[in-house]
Amino acid sequence: MERPKNIKLRTTPPIKNRRTTTSVRLVIIFHLIGLIGLSVAGLRPIFLQLVPYHLLLMAIILLFNHEKFGAKIMLFFLLIFIIGFAVEWAGVYTGQLFGNYTYGKTLGFSIDVIPLIMGINWFLLIYTVGVSLQQIRIKSIWLRLLAGAFVLVLLDLLIEPVAARLDYWHWAAGRIPIQNYGCWFIISLVLLFLFEQMHFKKQSIVGPALLVSQFIFFVALQ
Repeated sequence: MERPKNIKLRTTPPIKNRRTTTSVRLVIIFHLIGLIGLSVAGLRPIFLQLVPYHLLLMAIILLFNHEKFGAKIMLFFLLIFIIGFAVEWAGVYTGQLFGNYTYGKTLGFSIDVIPLIMGINWFLLIYTVGVSLQQIRIKSIWLRLLAGAFVLVLLDLLIEPVAARLDYWHWAAGRIPIQNYGCWFIISLVLLFLFEQMHFKKQSIVGPALLVSQFIFFVALQ
C-alpha cells in the first residue's frame, strides 16, 4: 500500500493557544510577584508604586488576547473607562453613590483627585466577569447579569479591608457603608449589560484566569 505523502505531524500548539498559555502564565506570575512584594514590609513601598502599571499591563494582556480585536472592543473599553471614571468622580464629590471616601496615592496619576487607572480597573472587572460567564454558558441574560454583579460584590468585599492599608482609598471615619455594596451591585449590572450588548465571540480563558488571580490575591492579603 502506498504511503501518504507530505503528512506533517503537528508537534507544537497553534499560535493562538501558545499566546493564551503565555498570557495566563504572565497573569499568574505577576500576581504572585505582586503578592510577595506587598507582603514583605521592606519591599512594599516599591511595589505600591507599581500598582497602576500592573493594572495597565493586565488591561493590555486582555486586549491582546481578545478574539477579533477591533473597533468593537475598543468602543467597549472606552465606554467602560468613561462611565467608570465618571461614577468614581460622582462618588467622591457627592458621597451619594458609594459613601464618603477619598483616594490615596497608590493608584497613581489623578485628574481632579480621581486616579485615571480607576477607569481601566472598571474595564478589568467587567470584562473578566463577562468573559467568565461566557465560559459557564448560563442561558438567561438576567441570570448572567445577577451572577456577575454578585461576583463583583464578593470581590469588593475582599478588596475593601486591604484598600485602606495599601492607600488605595479611605472611608470617612474608617467605616464602609452598606450603600457601597448596593451601588457596586447596581453599577455592575448596568456595565455587564453593556458587555452583553456587544455580543462578543466567546473568549479565551485569560479573562477568567485574571478574575481568579484577583480573588486569590486579595484573599491572601487579608
